[in-house]
Amino acid sequence: MPASSPWPRTIAHADMDAFYAAVEQLDDPSLRGRPILVGSPSSRGVVLTASYEARPYGVGSAMPMARARKLCPGALIVPPRFTRYREVSATVMRIFGDFSPDVEALSLDEAFLDMTGAEKIFGPPAEMGKKLKAAVRDATGLAVSVGISGTKYVAKVASGYRKPDGLTIVPPDAAKAWLAPMPVSYLWGVGTKTEPRLLRLGLKTIGDVAAADPKRLERELGRAGSHFYALANAEDPRRVDGGRASKSIGSEVTLERDIVIGEELKRHLRRSAEEIGRRLRRKRYVAFGVRVKLKTADFQILTRQLRLARPTDVADEIHAIGVSLLGEFEHRGPFRLVGMAAYDIERNEEKPQADLFAAGGERRRKLEVAIDDLAERFGAGVVRHAADLKTRLRDGVNLDFLDEGEDEDSTPSS
Repeated sequence: MPASSPWPRTIAHADMDAFYAAVEQLDDPSLRGRPILVGSPSSRGVVLTASYEARPYGVGSAMPMARARKLCPGALIVPPRFTRYREVSATVMRIFGDFSPDVEALSLDEAFLDMTGAEKIFGPPAEMGKKLKAAVRDATGLAVSVGISGTKYVAKVASGYRKPDGLTIVPPDAAKAWLAPMPVSYLWGVGTKTEPRLLRLGLKTIGDVAAADPKRLERELGRAGSHFYALANAEDPRRVDGGRASKSIGSEVTLERDIVIGEELKRHLRRSAEEIGRRLRRKRYVAFGVRVKLKTADFQILTRQLRLARPTDVADEIHAIGVSLLGEFEHRGPFRLVGMAAYDIERNEEKPQADLFAAGGERRRKLEVAIDDLAERFGAGVVRHAADLKTRLRDGVNLDFLDEGEDEDSTPSS
């Protein structure tokens, strides 16, 4: 597009391709070109990422590992290495920062970039995308798919349009027509519950939603109806929030065997709290909320959460809150997944002062910082609780996450 007539806004969405699997293939050349599944080999585990060589077999993220192995019996199963993924992610995000001061990270492997006005530096949108992709590959050896348009929503859809290693440019004045033939499942926020409702209304494509009566949509779907109507018409006023902290930092584990609420579950919560506390301190964040997540044996997701009077990054406090929240669950188990998250996160730019934490909390925090230093030098397992030495926690797969969004089909119970 000529630099003399720039778009009103230029938004890029960059999404690393099969990120965890790609990192494993990068680090181990023997895995390249082979179908691999990143996750626990346990039959209770789930696929975190499937390489593109495995995907033609119908394997995908979040699929139970047992089913994935049946679909793709020749796949190699590789345990996840989240420390390595975070390391590569930090490099990728630094590259994104070289292209825009406004980078909104959605997870370890994807982000929005506000490229408005950058035509003078990087050229028109197609050149921006090519240069961004080349910079990521040069720095990491990995491929990233990029979508560029005038809104966050269209840019996100565009980034997935030609995966892997894709680049899709959708000019704002062509965005509505470009979206029109796509299925309604491509609308941001439409999931397994909402899609059948749209289909029952006779709305099969995004173009159908764009042409529908907005009052009818709102009557049938509530506020979500207005949201879907705006997206279908390529309207999305949200800005890229470059100062946005992650909504949550969490850690959860799928178990080898189901457990009920009791001491073993509390030990899993402690380990999650310790990981969350380490990551909060490393990123210089404090959290105003703590959430506990449990998944029942029949895959029902339950949550309880608590907003704190004062923020914390102390694992001991996070764990104590998590244990107290267990009393709020009516369902007592069995559970196949246990997790925690710290939410409502704010950056703590100043060195923590004594008045930020209670006296006991400050002493505990100093101990945890000392353990952080030991873990940095000698590995995460160098210091363990005495209770963990007596009993081995049986994990399927641990999943540490950044900025977890609630699934539209799971309703928090708090």
